[in-house]
Amino acid sequence: MRIDLHCHSTASDGTDTPAELVREAAAAGLDVVALTDHDTTRGHAEAIAALPAGLTLVPGAELSCRLDGVSMHMLAYLFDPEEPALLAERELVRDDRVPRAKGMVAKLNALGVPVTWEQVERIAAGGSVGRPHVASALVELGVVETVSDAFTEEWLADGGRAYVEKHETDPFEAIRLVKAAGGVCVFAHPAAAKRGRTVPESAIAKMAAAGLDGIEVDHMDHDAETRERLRGLAKDLGLLVTGSSDYHGTRKTVALGAYTTDPEVYGEITRRATGAFPVPGAGGA
Repeated sequence: MRIDLHCHSTASDGTDTPAELVREAAAAGLDVVALTDHDTTRGHAEAIAALPAGLTLVPGAELSCRLDGVSMHMLAYLFDPEEPALLAERELVRDDRVPRAKGMVAKLNALGVPVTWEQVERIAAGGSVGRPHVASALVELGVVETVSDAFTEEWLADGGRAYVEKHETDPFEAIRLVKAAGGVCVFAHPAAAKRGRTVPESAIAKMAAAGLDGIEVDHMDHDAETRERLRGLAKDLGLLVTGSSDYHGTRKTVALGAYTTDPEVYGEITRRATGAFPVPGAGGA
């Protein structure tokens, strides 16, 4: 089985619609794919309706969190999307994205960059707006060459000249909310240092004690040495180890299925979840 547990669609900051994403996943030879858009489950229904036979969808979301000033992401799988407390928190985070993006536009304007909110809004195309949409606007204007080039201290990285904070959930609260909604929690790309500061391993140990299920080890932002270190940490803490592409369509260079999760780990994730179930494809249009 080939299992990719971290992918994005146009419901947040990917460039494939949810329907296109599942069709591309099947074409890439995947057996299981997770749709984990930022702070939203809005793309799930479209993905399920288009799900090809032979492909299973894991409904999920990537939750925006912050610990001691460090931004981090929590992958939540197979939770009840209508559970009131988790739904309210996701909406609170999502609703803060628009004023935050507008604030980044204002800072860029003050730096002499002629980006407009209308441009960012067009690029987001109704998705949950975020920094990658602002970064894409900078690419369109020729300010930077790639989206990744915008995530530096010169522009949009944490603490960068055009960075604006947004509401982000305390990770311990995120774990509590996801578990109460019957879901499973995996800390996404925990050592992706090129994105900015990362949380210390001591904090990961505390999260493990609070109910964290796993850490995403095999990821494009982790080199071989980092992966080995994280595998050792996961073993010491009794955490599951996942791997995934963090696919964003053309917004990133990584391909679907570039990194995958062991079938036994996937099976354990599904066994632990009580809020929702994987959805097998029935040959959607």
